[in-house]
Amino acid sequence: MRSNPGVLLVQLGTPDAPTKQALKPYLRTFLSDRRVIEVPRIIWWPLLHLQILRTRPKESAKKYARVWHPEDGSPLLHNTRMQAKLLQEAMPNIPVRFGMQIGSPALGDVVRQMIAEGIDRIVVLPMYPQYSATTTASATDALFSVLLKERKVPALRIVPPYYEHPAYLDAMASVIRSELEKLPWEPDHFLYSFHGIPQSYAKKGDPYPTHVSRTVVGLQERLQWPRGRWTRTFQSRFGRTPWLKPYTDDVLASLAKKGAKRVFVALPGFTSDCLETIDEIGHESKEVFLHAGGEELHACQCLNANTVWIDAMKRIIHDESQGWF
Repeated sequence: MRSNPGVLLVQLGTPDAPTKQALKPYLRTFLSDRRVIEVPRIIWWPLLHLQILRTRPKESAKKYARVWHPEDGSPLLHNTRMQAKLLQEAMPNIPVRFGMQIGSPALGDVVRQMIAEGIDRIVVLPMYPQYSATTTASATDALFSVLLKERKVPALRIVPPYYEHPAYLDAMASVIRSELEKLPWEPDHFLYSFHGIPQSYAKKGDPYPTHVSRTVVGLQERLQWPRGRWTRTFQSRFGRTPWLKPYTDDVLASLAKKGAKRVFVALPGFTSDCLETIDEIGHESKEVFLHAGGEELHACQCLNANTVWIDAMKRIIHDESQGWF
């Protein structure tokens, strides 16, 4: 019997607009995910609904407004759409789709459409190089929750974390080198900044810190940044509990006070530019650095729709689709 395989990219998602009204349901869904917030519901629900959702949507809307493109809209949505489009061109005989865990296009709608089209084998690529329960597991939860309601469930192959896959590392190193070549100045220091997770999650067995370390080792083998001139850091802390350290902003402030004037920030944990890269690092963290005495901070673009990343995705997918494609 002839099979009909397809490819599905799964990304976190984005609000539909940079407004308080659009941010409230987005944040409610995101912060209700038990993979993301492990606080007991009896404690978390009152805090979420009576405090966070009353103040944070307005604050987040201002940040999203700074990164929202007048034509392309959300950078995460635009980049993911382009990734899927270019990957489809690179794999013309295999249907390529993308779905969002939160927002549009909804993962459930995309999966149901793939099933309706007769696709019976799906290679799923979570757009998170390093595994964490807060990201990769959350993505597979969202996918499986959709399939629980389907009568005809396609065969699945979930691409494993590719934090040290040569194709991913080569693509990331290529993007970083390209960005450095464009700079009119030489960095005094380099950062590898990754999204953080609470320390308690790592202590419970989340392998994310190990995956981050292996990624940095692989990139250092390729980039050869001098010893003492680079640091691995973690950003995007939420709440008051300890997260993985050192914190990106703390390191930036310390570097500036020690005399570093120019810093280059690579973002290997993100496959697409988004609020956390464009605004958090390129705007907020830059302000921290400048206020502490720094002069120049450059946030490296993410993999986005760079040709090297499209080629890398194709290779990673083919490695996991032996016998299907």
